[in-house]
Amino acid sequence: MTEAKESVAHRVREYLDGHPVLAEALRGGFANHSAIARRIADDLGLKRSEGVVAACRRYPRGRGESGQELAARRVLRKSRIETRSKVAAVTLDQGADVLQRLGDVVEELLDEGSLCRVIQVSRGTVVLVDKDSVPRLLRPLREGQVLRVRKGLVEVAVTSPESIEETPGLLRLLTGVLSSQGINIVEALSCYTDTIFLLPQQDLSAATLALTKTLS
Repeated sequence: MTEAKESVAHRVREYLDGHPVLAEALRGGFANHSAIARRIADDLGLKRSEGVVAACRRYPRGRGESGQELAARRVLRKSRIETRSKVAAVTLDQGADVLQRLGDVVEELLDEGSLCRVIQVSRGTVVLVDKDSVPRLLRPLREGQVLRVRKGLVEVAVTSPESIEETPGLLRLLTGVLSSQGINIVEALSCYTDTIFLLPQQDLSAATLALTKTLS
């Protein structure tokens, strides 16, 4: 190996060592080597070349999975994927008045078995509902209480055994799978046995394929 190639390989290894999400994607075999190589080359100011790609392909060699990673993969092999399309994310202002006004609508949606996830954040409330439920959700709210309505989303949920609560690293692993495919994660949450991702509609097929490969 020439000195120039060795320098490129060394810089790529150092970069990946400092970016565990990308490193785990490469180790897991579900990463797009060319896509990651382009990102590394751009971030490091390197010329896009086969040398960068080759360094990415060699990276997993000699780097076994940690006990934490192995435990996460054991849980994932017992998990399943569920998807839901035509989802909307409604971001609302903070305050008790907002939650009181939502009470009846949230109860109705839950009674009907419709999607309704209410998530408290530091600066407000995010509600995930089916696109068709948005008008009902907004009706009781006052002007100015609705900060944003984002449609054209899909929900991808990974449902795992209860042991997920005692298995560190699983959320990071799944996030790495999606990130390695260039998928933008709009929202992510992990509650009880479910790890839920809200993604753009156009990324559904790529996300499902990548996650299915990871679970197998």
